[in-house]
Amino acid sequence: MTGDSWLQGRADVAIDIAGQVGREAAQFRASASLQTLEVKNKGLQDFVTVADKRAERAIRERLLGLFKEDDFLGEETGGSLSDSGTWLIDPIDGTNNYLRGFRHWGVSVAFAVSGRIEIGVVYDASQDAVFSAIRGQGAFREGRAIRAAATCEPSKALAILGHSRKTSFEDHLALSRQLYERGIDYRRTGAASIDLLRVADGAADLFYERRLNVWDMAAGALIAKEAGAEVAMPQLDSLVAEGGSVIAYSPGLAGEFAFLLENEGLKPFRA
Repeated sequence: MTGDSWLQGRADVAIDIAGQVGREAAQFRASASLQTLEVKNKGLQDFVTVADKRAERAIRERLLGLFKEDDFLGEETGGSLSDSGTWLIDPIDGTNNYLRGFRHWGVSVAFAVSGRIEIGVVYDASQDAVFSAIRGQGAFREGRAIRAAATCEPSKALAILGHSRKTSFEDHLALSRQLYERGIDYRRTGAASIDLLRVADGAADLFYERRLNVWDMAAGALIAKEAGAEVAMPQLDSLVAEGGSVIAYSPGLAGEFAFLLENEGLKPFRA
């Protein structure tokens, strides 16, 4: 296949595999309640590790079995970026939520070519639904088009803030205060790919996190952009090498969130 059909074939497979693996991971989690697990950090973490590796192995085997010329970069198995085409995978984004049975987690699958994200697919466990986008073709939830919110007034806005222990908690608190003083309500939910979907589908007006890995944000960022949100993040090669920040927001609030782009030194993401 060439052109659009080349991407569409990959997108169709990614949508199918993300939904399948996501639902299998949900069933795996449901089969072992916290009461049946060893209530020690190591025991709980071992359970999450098994779930992560099992999900990534299923995604890798399916994708590379069909698209043998593609490369693969996953949270669990690593890999590298190539110009010919690379799958960027987070098998379970929001592992702490997954562990505790809080259904704000997802399966993130992106495909990049020559440093540009071309496909984004995320299974959203909270809705048992798959969101998807191909660059330049819009964003969808289970095949139905979605759009970012048309919010223009800060007092009506909702923001989602991510936070990593690799970054300053004081800075996180300071940003929370800045938003509060602007009249903007905010949340922290713990799964970047899903938080980006919330901006894409209009449920939230901002998602910002200072330190993420490329597999956390790649698919969700494209979906948010294709849904009409403004998105900014570092170049893909920089994200692969060292991670970075991502900002996605409703276009009507660009003036409210311009300070975030200035603080991070980011330019808008060009899908």
